Amino acid sequence: MSYTPPVLEQRFVLEHVARIGDLAGAGRFSGADAEMVDAILDGVGAFAADVWAPTNRVGDTTRLEWHDGEVTMPPGFREVYAAYVEGGWGAIKASAEYGGQGLPNVLDFAVSECLGGANMSLQLCPMLTSGAIEAIERHGSPELRELYLPKLVTGAWTGTMNLTEPQAGSDVGALRSTATPAADGSWRVKGTKIFITFGEHDLVDNIVHLVLARTPGAPAGTKGISLFLVPKIRPDGTRNDLRCASIEHKLGIHASPTCVMAFGDHDNCTGWLVGKEGGGLRAMFTMMNNARLNVGLQGVEIAERATQQAIAYARDRVQSVRASQPAAGPVAIIEHPDVRRMVMRMKAQTQAIRALVYLAASEVDRTALGQEGAQQRLDLLTPLAKSHGTDVGCEVASLGIQVHGGMGFIEETGAAQYYRDARIAPIYEGTNGIQAADLVGRKLVGDGGESLRGLVADVLAEARDGGLVALGNTVAELAAILLGADIDDRLAASTPFLTMVSVMTCGWLMERQARITAREFEQGAGHSAFLRSKIAVAGWYLAHIVPEAAGLATSVRAGAKGLYALSAEEFTL
Repeated sequence: MSYTPPVLEQRFVLEHVARIGDLAGAGRFSGADAEMVDAILDGVGAFAADVWAPTNRVGDTTRLEWHDGEVTMPPGFREVYAAYVEGGWGAIKASAEYGGQGLPNVLDFAVSECLGGANMSLQLCPMLTSGAIEAIERHGSPELRELYLPKLVTGAWTGTMNLTEPQAGSDVGALRSTATPAADGSWRVKGTKIFITFGEHDLVDNIVHLVLARTPGAPAGTKGISLFLVPKIRPDGTRNDLRCASIEHKLGIHASPTCVMAFGDHDNCTGWLVGKEGGGLRAMFTMMNNARLNVGLQGVEIAERATQQAIAYARDRVQSVRASQPAAGPVAIIEHPDVRRMVMRMKAQTQAIRALVYLAASEVDRTALGQEGAQQRLDLLTPLAKSHGTDVGCEVASLGIQVHGGMGFIEETGAAQYYRDARIAPIYEGTNGIQAADLVGRKLVGDGGESLRGLVADVLAEARDGGLVALGNTVAELAAILLGADIDDRLAASTPFLTMVSVMTCGWLMERQARITAREFEQGAGHSAFLRSKIAVAGWYLAHIVPEAAGLATSVRAGAKGLYALSAEEFTL
């Protein structure tokens, strides 16, 4: 199945949701004018469709080779990645000081969406590198920035994030890896990390690992954690004392090596401190917050790919007569109402999460510009984008299989791959349950509900749809209840509440797009078919998805009592 990057839709969302024109008028991002945006979207769209996408099926069906600590990628991947580096696609948002183009983060997200839709597994490599760049740029010493950022920005070297250990999953404070100071100012790092994405591969000659570890005498818990830059190849050209001990065999993202990394087997693994001693978690959160938005984007990528394939199949597959027109004979299954329901839902949910994730990505840019309230809005939107974006990605990929019917369950059609690939996204970079807890904890209670009230106020100031207005008012009411609830009741309500807030935000953005589209359509603007589609899809979202979310209010109000009606032992009965 071929892949067509949704460039027209991306342009529209960049203009009317991310409001990239406002960013371009802010000096720092002046290079992001309409001509530049068009050139980048057209260029990466062609690259994604013609170069990146053909690797998708190969990567899914060809097993990665691990031998004696080395990982060999599937055939053709090294050449394709070299073309990515040569094209400069990793340098969109990076600082010009280190070889980047200094363009907005949200434009880089559009580039990443095209590449991730073409091959989500391969795009994980640049995604992790992007986070490493941010962490080093913000927290690294001038020497580390000068030595590592130019190579990371071009993609000639890649980066990783090393948090998780066998005994320390979501509880990062339980990690045991250590770092001991050396006489030359470097550190000797020792420990084992698991679930390290692209921890080892043959796409590039050097891999830059960012590793959390404890220093001597450090306090227990997260306050005792520091961050270290640990390269595969030291600056003097020698091989560092680290290795890939094994790779995982996974449900999906088969072309992304998920590694067990062993540091310091011979007590000679050299690393350099990034940021202050004891400030590791703060520095690592720079990477994690970047990654969480990018994982939300993966929901968009998979949803778009699955939707394209489902629509193509539904248009081609002829099966049965349409109930209302039996004399016309058998029709393509897209003419049957229930198949229409599924593909319309896929299309609406995909457009909605794209708007949500792009909005969040644009707040990164507004924060960089120092705009008032941007950081607070970004903090609030991050768990929504990550959690709702990936939940919807899984839902849309599942619907894609359903549209294919029995053929969807057959690997050769490719529909199953999207579901397998999508399923990791609600889990890594902080499970969606953790995102929901973050929303009702740090984000709601942390500021007494101020940020959420501001979001609801913006929605209600612009909303015209009655159902959306009602949902906004309900969210405000429930937020007040949760602020006064005990911790168990608040956490029990967290996931349905996150969905309600997410759909409220998506509905707001979908209605805005419909209103703008209707005006452009009346004025006879170009791409009339696209404009008609936007109006119809947004209308369906407001008529169907928004009322569904409103129905979750009962679950939010229910609290934790019902969850503890059974003891742990009684769950086995």
